[in-house]
Amino acid sequence: MSEKQLGKSEMSSVDFAAQALQRYVAPKADGHNVKDRIRLAARRMNWSFSRTKDVWYAAPRVSIDADELRAIEEASGVKYGRIEVRTIDELIAKADALLDGPEADFYRPLVDGFRAFIRALDRT
Repeated sequence: MSEKQLGKSEMSSVDFAAQALQRYVAPKADGHNVKDRIRLAARRMNWSFSRTKDVWYAAPRVSIDADELRAIEEASGVKYGRIEVRTIDELIAKADALLDGPEADFYRPLVDGFRAFIRALDRT
């Protein structure tokens, strides 16, 4: 099962939540204005209109708790990207470790290909 990913390591949970609400929970549709989309997102998330509006616009006073983040992930089908970015960084570090050993020349083409593949994943 493939899942969409939204977010980079510098994206906050509030930014993630705002983008997930706007793109996936209540995406643009013919004839729907932003207020209607916020109302739709509020119904789908089972939140109040004002709470949804604050998250939609990523208001500075808003914070997203773990349960809300999980609910957004479930409603949108998108996973918050911080964990995956950390995993990618760890994989790149392991690939670099191969270049420090006595067989660096043997592993260099493999590591270069691996880096290119991981960077391509990171862009999606």
